[in-house]
Formats: sequence, structure tokens, C-alpha cells
Amino acid sequence: MSRLALAPPHTPAEPVIDVLHGATIADPYRWLEEQHSSRTRDWLGAQTRYAGKYFDSIRGREHIQERVRELLDVETYDSLRKIGERYFFRKRLPGQEQFCIYFRDGAGGGDQLLIDPETRRTGAYTAVKLLRVSGDGRLLLYEVKQGGERSGRFELFDVEARHVLPDTFSRGYLRGFAFAPDSQGFYYVFESDSASRPYYRAVYHHVLGTDFKDDREIFCAGEDQCLRLQIVPGGAHLGLVVFRFGEQVVSDFFLWAIGSGKPPEPIIRQAAYKFGPLLLDSGRLLAITDREAPNLKIVEVRRQTDGMAEFVDVVPETDAVIQDWAVAGSQVFASYLRNLKTEVDVFNLSGERLASLPVEPDSTVRLHAGGKDCDALLFEQESFTQPIEIYQYSPANGRVHRWASHRVPLDSKQFTQCQVWFCARDGTRIPMYLVGRHDVFEAGPHPCVMTSYGGYGVAMTPQFSVFVTSLLERGCLFALPNIRGGSEFGAKWHESAKRRKRQVAFDDFIAAAEWLIESRRTEPEKLAIFGGSNSGLLVGAAMTQRPELFRAVLCMVPMLDMLRYHLFDHAHVWKSEFGAADDVRDFTALLGYSPYHHVRPGTAYPAVMFVSGDSDQNCNALHTRKMTARLQAANVSPHPIVLDYETHRGHSPVLPLTTRIEALTKRIAFICDQLKLPA
Repeated sequence: MSRLALAPPHTPAEPVIDVLHGATIADPYRWLEEQHSSRTRDWLGAQTRYAGKYFDSIRGREHIQERVRELLDVETYDSLRKIGERYFFRKRLPGQEQFCIYFRDGAGGGDQLLIDPETRRTGAYTAVKLLRVSGDGRLLLYEVKQGGERSGRFELFDVEARHVLPDTFSRGYLRGFAFAPDSQGFYYVFESDSASRPYYRAVYHHVLGTDFKDDREIFCAGEDQCLRLQIVPGGAHLGLVVFRFGEQVVSDFFLWAIGSGKPPEPIIRQAAYKFGPLLLDSGRLLAITDREAPNLKIVEVRRQTDGMAEFVDVVPETDAVIQDWAVAGSQVFASYLRNLKTEVDVFNLSGERLASLPVEPDSTVRLHAGGKDCDALLFEQESFTQPIEIYQYSPANGRVHRWASHRVPLDSKQFTQCQVWFCARDGTRIPMYLVGRHDVFEAGPHPCVMTSYGGYGVAMTPQFSVFVTSLLERGCLFALPNIRGGSEFGAKWHESAKRRKRQVAFDDFIAAAEWLIESRRTEPEKLAIFGGSNSGLLVGAAMTQRPELFRAVLCMVPMLDMLRYHLFDHAHVWKSEFGAADDVRDFTALLGYSPYHHVRPGTAYPAVMFVSGDSDQNCNALHTRKMTARLQAANVSPHPIVLDYETHRGHSPVLPLTTRIEALTKRIAFICDQLKLPA
């Protein structure tokens, strides 16, 4: 195991004192919130050199890197859409740094390159993302990003003429977009980074080839930072959804007859429930909602003469949450987790259940209709040991065929999995996936890595990970507990660890670690945890509450200062999930677990690797900068606390292949080094 002979760089503590609801809160590293100050940049340089010395000391990194390249550098497809007989998608060939955008004319046609980010000559960090295709398959909208930044540039491409149109959005956020029925223009909601009125939310109509200054305003939702306006594309109509973010998310829904000259008609007002609409070309309006249905249902929304909206069930609520849904070939597809097994039910538009889609039960399935009223369902499927495969299902004949797969050099038969149950702190029984080589399921203890999520109603289901696979191959056990905060067992599973009850998710995660140790599957010196984003908060809380349980922690792009998270970027929109320190009841709960505020001087902490970067505008990098400084100052164990920081890294997974390989190599090397796994 590698240990750094040098102490971490000294970080001056300059406490700022806040008084919140009568409580005195000290923030010793507030100055590190200033990302572009010369002091912060010097500090980042010192941290990068310090981390570099640690990574350079780990033997066998070249073997890890070689294996990561074998698993990552394969032909890969994603973002598949079907418009008529044309397929549009992204593909990355072996050796390419970034995905390119292609199309295929017919199922048996060849892949034709449309957009290659390398031709822009702006460097390997330039990535393109396919967003929309016009109904005639002639135009496509795509986003251009530099690294992991949240905002982007948006361009239109003429498929027939093979060139970019001059109708381009400068850098910002495209909140809504719909091509006009004749493909001669489009409707949009755009928040420019350089707007003089950044909170003005409106829908505009643009005619191709004209100046954006001449665009006609169709609808204005207001001017407020807490407003969001989105467009739901339709045939003869556009749907307009207005979200208001506050104590809870409230939405309005309007319907506008394209080209009518009339103002949009209000259909839903002040909806304090989820409402996700879909407009069919036939004029019918479907929506997924939790109105009188905590586990979600799919309804048809019908306008009444009195101006009220009638909700007619198409897919009624069941005992399982609808995880995903799509419409294709006049059929409605809804996916569920029942007893932690994936099921996809098929209904007609009248609500009659027709069949089940054939999918692997121990898998994750994502449904995609190619476009409005598409005649085929496209879906992705993956498992712990099988990378993503893309399938096409024809409702007309019930046939499924594999459209594309990622052929990685991996013998999946060397691994096995099982499901165990453990008791949480309050006695609730919680399931957990265990995955590993066959020999790892024999008598332990063994090195083990564990993760989960515990928020936003996100269910933890089997997914393929190069990071996890590399560790499995080296004899590591992988544990994935289905902690509360997800939706594995209905909406109540989410609600039981939401907002002021967030500690429940952390308690469940800690209980999973305790079970692994008590059952002799592993031991504290062999247990590592990892997570990113909300899962980064999870492992940060577990580490600060029970540092003696873990040997290593990989904490990526997290939120860690929960008293100030809502003050930066757009994080205030997550108030309904976490609460905010402005509210005294939220403050008490947040202070009770905020990892940054629970670092204790003189404590022996596990080895920690933080991962973040300048471009993260979801979970601002200030969290990792401040936490790294505070943990390094407090730690009395010999284990390293390092920060892997990258200027272009953000929340979007768009880094070039070479950078991704290097980043994954460091993370795997860190775990291998700390758990004494073979390189």
C-alpha cells in the first residue's frame, strides 16, 4: 500500500461566522468558494501536485490503464432515434476521442457520418449531443459542449445538404424546442448566458434564415429565477409547461394551436403534483402523473366545455412505481420494478393490457420511442455483467431484435450474483445485490466496494460499470443496497428518506456496511465506498458519521456543504428534495448530517479521493475544495486525502476517451492500493 511521506499542502483557515436561526456556524474555508481567485488556483495547483505524487507511487497503474482501455475503447452507440425509416444516433469508433452523429437510411442501410466534433478543430474536449430531429427527418438539432460545462451551444444541421444552418443559439440553456410541422422554422425557450434579462421566460417562433431579433413571442410565463418553461412538441399543437420552484414544485400546462394567432389555452393550473405530458399527432394528450396515485399512472387528459380537465386512466396505478414509459405504434409501454425484477407491460391507448415486453429480469431497461407516434419502440438493456445493448420492438408483429451492442472483451461467466436482506436501524428489511467472482462468494472476508444513491426516487438496478468490472476481476466483492430514498418499493420508499428525513438513507447505507462486516463478507480494513453527485453526498455523510467502518472513500462531484448548497448555480430547484437552510426545520435536519460540518479535528479518517472540476454547475466544485481542506486538516490517520481536479470536468459525462481512461485508472488504482488488490 502506498503512503505519502509528505504532509498535504497547508490550507489557511480563515473562519467566517454565520448565525443561522440562533446557531453559530463557523466556515473555516469560505475563501475556497472563489473558484477563479489566484489563491484558489494556487491551492488547486498544490493539491494537484500532491495527488500526483500519490498516484505516481502506486505500482501497476499501467496494467490497470491497459485493461480500462480494453473495456472502454470499443465501438459504442447511443441516443438512437427513429424518424420514419431513418435512424439517427451517436457512435464512437475504437480510437476516437468523442462520439460522432450518424444516420442510417432504413434498417439495413449503412451508417452515414453527419457531424464529427473533431472537424471543429477546438480540441478533444468538444462533444456533440443529438437532441431533436424534424418530423420529415431533414433537420436535426444538436448541442455542442466544451468539457463538462452545463450550458452549451445549439446548432441545426441540414441532413440532405450536409451543412450547418446559420440559425444557431449562442451559449446558454435550451429549455424547450419543437420543429414547426413544415420544418421551415421552430419554437424555442432559450436562456442565454449573456441575456440582459436572464430570468425572462418566453416561447418564441423562429423562421429559418431570418434574424433571431425578428422572432415572434408566442407566450410569456413571467420573469423570475424560480420559473422554468418547457415545450412539449405536438402535431397541430404545442404544449407549454410552466414550473415554479419553491417549497414544492407547482406547474401549469397550456395548449397552443400552432399558427392559430390565439393565445395558449390553460389546461392545468397550479398543479401541486407531477405532470409529464406527451402530445400525440392524433391530438390526444397523455400524461404521467402522481395525482391521486403516489406510484404514478398514465392518463389521457381531456378538455371539458367548462374549462376543466378530465383525467381518464390509461395505465392505472399499481403497487409498483412506473419507472419509465413510452408510446410507439399506438401502444403504451410502462416499466416497473416488481420484487426488484424489471417488467415492461404493454397497453393499447384504451388502457387494455396486451402483453409483456420480453426483457431480462435482472437488468436495467430504458424505453425510448423514436419520435412522436413512432411505429417502433427502441429500448436499452444492461446488467451488472452485460454492457448496454439497444433493441427495437415492433408493435405490429411483436418481434424484438438487437439493434446494436457494446462488445467488450469480458467473460461474464466468471461472475455470479445474489440478493441478501438486512435490517435497517429502525428494523426495516432492505435488500442488497452482491456481485463477484465465484470464488469471492466462498468464505471471507474479502475486499469489498459498496455504493448506493438514496434520493430523488431513483431505483438502484443492475447496470454495467467499467470501474466495478475492473475491481470484480481483481477479486473484489461489489455490494449495492436498495436503501430508502429510491423507489424500489413504491413512492413511500422515496418519501421515507426525503428532505428532513434524509438521515434515514444514510442510516440504511451504514447498516448495509455493518451487515457486510458482521456476516464476514468483508471487514473495515477491506471495505471501500464510492458515489457521485447525490451518491457523493451519501458516502460523504457515511464517512463523517462512521469513519471507522471504511478503509477508503471515493467521493465524486458531490454536494457536501448542505447549509450553502442552494446558494450556487441552479441548486435552489432541489429544495423539495433536500430543503434549504433558510427554513428552520430544514436547517436542523441539514446541520444534523451536512458532511462538511461534521468533520472532527483529531479523527482518524479513511483514505479519501475527491473528484471534481471547474465546469460542474450542478454540484459546484466548491464542495470538494472546502471538504478536502477541512478533512486534510482534521485527519490523524496515515491514509491519504487527495483531490483529483480537472478544469474541464463537470457533471456532464462528455470528457474525451483518453481523459476518461486516465480518470478511471486513477480511481481504480486508488481502490486497489487501499484494499491491497492486485494491479
